[in-house]
Amino acid sequence: MSEHSDRTAGATPPPADTDRVDRATETFLAHRNLLFTVAYEMLGLAADAEDVLQETWLRWVDVDPGIVRDPRAYLVRITTRQALGRLRSLRRRKETYVGPWLPEPLLTAPDVAEDVELAEGVSMAMLLVLETLAPTERAVFVLREVFGLEYDEIAEAVGKKPAAVRQIAHRARNHVAARRPRGAVSPAENRRALVAFRRAVETGDLQGLLDLLAPDVVFLSDGGGVVRAALAPVVGAGPVADLLTVGLGRIAGAACAQPAQVNGHPALILRIGGEIEGVLAARTEEGLITGLYFVRNPEKLSRVAAENALRR
Repeated sequence: MSEHSDRTAGATPPPADTDRVDRATETFLAHRNLLFTVAYEMLGLAADAEDVLQETWLRWVDVDPGIVRDPRAYLVRITTRQALGRLRSLRRRKETYVGPWLPEPLLTAPDVAEDVELAEGVSMAMLLVLETLAPTERAVFVLREVFGLEYDEIAEAVGKKPAAVRQIAHRARNHVAARRPRGAVSPAENRRALVAFRRAVETGDLQGLLDLLAPDVVFLSDGGGVVRAALAPVVGAGPVADLLTVGLGRIAGAACAQPAQVNGHPALILRIGGEIEGVLAARTEEGLITGLYFVRNPEKLSRVAAENALRR
């Protein structure tokens, strides 16, 4: 059990029978990784997802077990409702965010990459697509497309009728299909591209970088106004290569770039003096890098020090 799990399970519950609280806690912990994954896919922030789990447990422990037929579905419903409320306030916070906003990267176990649908769902590229959905659309899409919930279960979770949920799901699916990355990319292909990318940046090989980047590549860097980062997306192979050879190249000269599995995909963790400086993830299509996502905001780097368990 993780340290956070201990804190969550140890929070002060409402007055209740000790045995009932123990059983409720045991059930909650059995589904904790699933609930965290639901909350994270809806929010893109691990810290906020953890807060949602805390709120979920406090409500769950006060539920009469006699009215619960399916604990998993009931817990997902509570988590979704809590995440929806937090997602709406999070959208307001993002309006004043300095520079591009990127999801909080998670160091993930190898089994996440083996679940293709889960890995795609938590990838940086997909989480950014989900950012373009309205809160209820995002919840419906995640619960239906990633976790395979039935429409009536989703309806209870989002407070809508099943017929309305079907319409929302159809609209969200079309929206995502028009914006999601084209086709699946093998981890091996992504890994090869990142190895070549790292070598080109470290050696200042501008032509080597240009050969790796798609003509319409997009580079996003998230410093959160705390550390230095590009304040707007950089688009195009030439501008991105110039930025990387000068800016990122300066960092790479003093940093150790460690290959890692982040959000279910190959990535690089940059360390200087043993401290994490940033996380660089990439999206590769047809052998070329089409998206680069560089998270430098220190508040978003705590979850790449140890593996995170994600489940469907």
